[in-house]
Amino acid sequence: MALAIRDVREHDLDAVLALNNTAGRSILAIDAAQLRYFYDHADYFRVAEIDGQIAGFLIAMREGGAYGSPNYRWFSGRYPQFVYIDRIVIANAFRRHGLGRIFYCDVISYAEVRVPLLACEVFLEPRDDVVVLFHGTYGFQEVGQQRMGEDGPQVSLLARELPSFGYVRDTYLEHGGLPDVPWLAERLARPSQSPA
Repeated sequence: MALAIRDVREHDLDAVLALNNTAGRSILAIDAAQLRYFYDHADYFRVAEIDGQIAGFLIAMREGGAYGSPNYRWFSGRYPQFVYIDRIVIANAFRRHGLGRIFYCDVISYAEVRVPLLACEVFLEPRDDVVVLFHGTYGFQEVGQQRMGEDGPQVSLLARELPSFGYVRDTYLEHGGLPDVPWLAERLARPSQSPA
């Protein structure tokens, strides 16, 4: 079994959309336009590919975006710098094989050299204790709760401090930036984005 975690490519989007919309009640369905927004604007959008098949994906956004998610806006109103995990989806055939842990290690590696906080939410309706415990094992703690819209589910808003960020900020970010190596590189700007 050959596993690769890599940035999403445009030709992956149909498979990612199908995977998202068959994930069940704990992942909100999206349409092609919403997925295109993520493709164009997400700071972290990676897929797990196993033997040529998309087995999962994780999408995360930095602070300062125009993303309309009420949970993203909640964190935006309280924290100046963060990476917000919007969604992680693993295909049914590949669940309970450690892909979630691999993605979380990868997104933590991405975030800890850029921001002091990693954020996400978990649904409390329906409550999934496996998901709650999973986040606890990665050091996430509840920092709030809210209901997503009038009739939406109650969510627990979680955050994990990234203690290595202070060292990275003081050593690199305030003195010329991160080293120019592939594993620290940002996603390339999409055609509809202006370069940063």
